[in-house]
Amino acid sequence: MAELTTLESLLEMGFDRNRAEKAVANTGNQGIEQAMDWLVEHETDPDIDEPYVPPVGDVVGGADSRSNTEQPTVGDPAEGTADGDIDYIEDMDGSRRFMTEEEKREQVKRLEELMRMKQAERRERERAEEVEREKNRRKQGQELQQIRQKLQDDEMKKLSDQRRKEKMEEKLARQRVKEKIARDREERAQKFGGGAPSSTAASSQPTPVSPSSPTGQGPPPTKKEYDESRIQVRMLDGSTITTVFKAQEPLAAVRVYVQMNGNTPEGQDFTLLSPYPRHVYTELDMEKPLKELGLVPSAVLVVTKK
Repeated sequence: MAELTTLESLLEMGFDRNRAEKAVANTGNQGIEQAMDWLVEHETDPDIDEPYVPPVGDVVGGADSRSNTEQPTVGDPAEGTADGDIDYIEDMDGSRRFMTEEEKREQVKRLEELMRMKQAERRERERAEEVEREKNRRKQGQELQQIRQKLQDDEMKKLSDQRRKEKMEEKLARQRVKEKIARDREERAQKFGGGAPSSTAASSQPTPVSPSSPTGQGPPPTKKEYDESRIQVRMLDGSTITTVFKAQEPLAAVRVYVQMNGNTPEGQDFTLLSPYPRHVYTELDMEKPLKELGLVPSAVLVVTKK
């Protein structure tokens, strides 16, 4: 009965010849179980089905790694066979004999079952590794999402703080303007109120006659210089606001006063005009003093939409 080498055993079990030759060569022809382990570990290699090219002088599937001239003969079991041969069996007394066909079939069946077990173990190991990789992937995804959420929250907080700061600065600026306007109005009211009584008292006294003029006729009176102007502003809804400005203040001061004290919607632009004679004031006029624009000692202005 001819021997079955490791290569022949693998072929009989149904393995592809190319894969079987690679398994035998890569395990050094150390036996069927080593070759089966190698096939299980490398069955998914991308180059597993590439043609096997044995090194020079190597005989894949031989009884051992010796040259062809040194192969043991079938009839000389004392010389030994390759570790992968499965056609010998050792009896209880230590003697070796050839397997019967039934024993060989049982041996192949056992090896096939062993192969299936190894493949099942590998599939279970790969499944466990895939589960672990998926857990790590989800964990990394959650950590990345947390980092993104934190960055987004920090950015939103930064924008919110910036808007709050801008609103506070705007509020303080408006408050300063209001306070300045109130101080200016108080100063004007004090000046205007202090000069009125003396002016009234003077008007109630008879005009003195110059002693140097027997006829009572003196030089022509000089034109009075006014340093303040009383401005009345008529709003869009027909209401009016009135205050006193210095004659040298620009018309822009009137516009600021209207913005702060009038009832115009915030952010709405408007124009000032004089009704009689009608004159619409431009941006250049806003820089001119009230006296230069002929708005002293008093004037009426009208607010119109721009």
